[in-house]
Amino acid sequence: MGLCFLISFDWLLPAALAQDLPARINIIVVEGEGATSSVRQRVSHDPVVKIEDDDHSPITGAVVTFALPVSGTSGEFSNGSKTLTLVTDKSGLAAAHGLKTNEVPGKLQIYVTASYHALRARTLINQLVEAAPGTKTRGPELQTSKSGGKWKWVLLGLAAAGGAGAGVYFGTRTSSSSPVSISTGAVVFGSPR
Repeated sequence: MGLCFLISFDWLLPAALAQDLPARINIIVVEGEGATSSVRQRVSHDPVVKIEDDDHSPITGAVVTFALPVSGTSGEFSNGSKTLTLVTDKSGLAAAHGLKTNEVPGKLQIYVTASYHALRARTLINQLVEAAPGTKTRGPELQTSKSGGKWKWVLLGLAAAGGAGAGVYFGTRTSSSSPVSISTGAVVFGSPR
């Protein structure tokens, strides 16, 4: 009659994996930093990053996400989205091919995050998007006058709320002094003359 023992070593597996994990990961920008492109064109240098461990060895299988701004100087990746998620190859590389800029010139900041097991890292890749020669771009004065319509109503609301608050304060205050009268006067909106 024989006895059979079933021993489980499942508790050893996480410990073995933990020994192989690096203490931290780093994102190294390989290509794309400082590149200059034109509006509505593919970028001149695709953003490429390398994920390394704390001993500068490449990490295979790290998840890398490239993300573009929602507004302003931005664009879209070849998948038609503002985000692109890739897995690093055996060299630890991830390349965001096919990035096309939008019509807004300026500084394009590509936000890059990487994760490997419980480790995370992040960085920015900065590029410049230029308008085509001879193209008129909107200057700050146009943006200010366009947004001025919203701000006049905000300021008017704040002024009215302040006047109402002052009226409540002085109306509930008991003193022997004469009553206080608050009026708004004439409010005029328009561009400076």
